[in-house]
Amino acid sequence: MSSFTEPLLVKDLNDGFFEVTRDFRYYVGEENSVEYIDVPKGFITDFYSVPQIFQFLIPKAGTGNQAAVLHDYLYTNHLYTRKRSDDIFLEAMSVLRVAKIKRFIIYSAVRIFGKFAYERTK
Repeated sequence: MSSFTEPLLVKDLNDGFFEVTRDFRYYVGEENSVEYIDVPKGFITDFYSVPQIFQFLIPKAGTGNQAAVLHDYLYTNHLYTRKRSDDIFLEAMSVLRVAKIKRFIIYSAVRIFGKFAYERTK
């Protein structure tokens, strides 16, 4: 079953970015899955990349922060296709019990606008 091995620990870098201060692993997919992603200590993230005008709908930080860090890591390192990375993000938000409507809005925004971020990190 999909799961995170450790809670998210970060250090605020005071510029809208955060540094992961403890490694964590995310197990992808169904029960007994051997597929996993390791996010290392030292990885820099901005959590959700939400334009300020929309932050009243989707705060930059919140329940799904660890999923957002995982997604940033996947986009930065191109471990999977963009679609697969977005699907893992959706799954991880579900694991963290992000509300369904919020997951739908965030996932839809990532699918529509994420291409620019994914391409920028190539």
